Amino acid sequence: MVDVKVEHAFRDAVAILEGLERRWEAARDYLKIDAQRARHELLSTVVADPNLWDDQDHARSVTTELGRLNNDLEAFDALRGSLDDATVLVEFVRDSISGVFDRTSFDEFLAAVDALDRDITSLETQSLLNGPYDENDAIVELHAGAGGTDAQDWTEMLLRMYSRWAERRGFTVEIDEATEGQEAGLLSATFIVTGRFAYGWLSAERGVHRLVRMSPFDSQARRQTSFASLDVTPLLTDDASEVEIDDKDLRIDTYRSSGAGGQHVNKTDSAIRVTHLPSGIVVSCQNERSQHQNRARALQILEAKLAERAREERRAEMDALSGSRSDNAWGSQIRSYVQAPYQLVKDHRSEFESGNVDAVLDGDLDGFMEAELRRQRSQS
Repeated sequence: MVDVKVEHAFRDAVAILEGLERRWEAARDYLKIDAQRARHELLSTVVADPNLWDDQDHARSVTTELGRLNNDLEAFDALRGSLDDATVLVEFVRDSISGVFDRTSFDEFLAAVDALDRDITSLETQSLLNGPYDENDAIVELHAGAGGTDAQDWTEMLLRMYSRWAERRGFTVEIDEATEGQEAGLLSATFIVTGRFAYGWLSAERGVHRLVRMSPFDSQARRQTSFASLDVTPLLTDDASEVEIDDKDLRIDTYRSSGAGGQHVNKTDSAIRVTHLPSGIVVSCQNERSQHQNRARALQILEAKLAERAREERRAEMDALSGSRSDNAWGSQIRSYVQAPYQLVKDHRSEFESGNVDAVLDGDLDGFMEAELRRQRSQS
């Protein structure tokens, strides 16, 4: 006879597997898999047209969408295959428990159920990213708030945190502007995160972030509270332009980069500052090697900012895209990172928290992002 614990573990795993079957079926509906297959078939026909590349922008758009559909459908179908394999293992393990117990098959079954649970949870999380711009790359801005030098140091810590998070997800980060603080850290930074769903994920991080710690800049090592804000805008693709920018509405200035010795930006005379006179929006870029490249990148960011403003003015419901702006100080934080007198990171919107502050600051943010996205979904 096998151990009673084995029988209980097997029954629990079978129950979980049955739940996973239902969750997979539900995902087929809310992810509109049938519609995706129809779209995939249509685009496959379009790609086969020898004249497709006569319009290169259209061709790139079609092939990019087709590639994403391929990946999504293959991942969904692979889950179906894994569910079928696990179902076959159920009968094998059941027979084993009632006869000659096969520990290897039993462990394989438990591992398969655990893997399926993780994969379907990931699929469910992806369903939260269904906004019109969620798949886009993201333009992220950080600004130091109240807290003096500590706040500027905190801003640089946040830049590292989000860079590490992006690295974990296989995204790339390009820093376009970074203004160093008077003594340490950064007054501000603008960077672009490139990767599918970058904007969707990072939109959950928009707001004021609060750090509580023993200040390394205080000679008496007293506890200090400091603030930094994060804003995020979807980077528009070339074929998704929503605004037209008139050159006469622009003032373009060149200046020397002021980055931290090459740590964040290139120290050259090619930095560009673009001011959109009608709106007052100012965009700086100093990461590229030439004025022409910096100008092109700055105009791309400006276009994204103007498009976001237009959406806000056009539809009140686009508040979900732009988010509410709060004072970069006391009482406005979305999340607190406490290093003293105890260790805790807590999101004040979703109530999600972690006691491993170091891991969070090293980019372990998915739990916070998922919790906030689910909270937003529950309120929609």
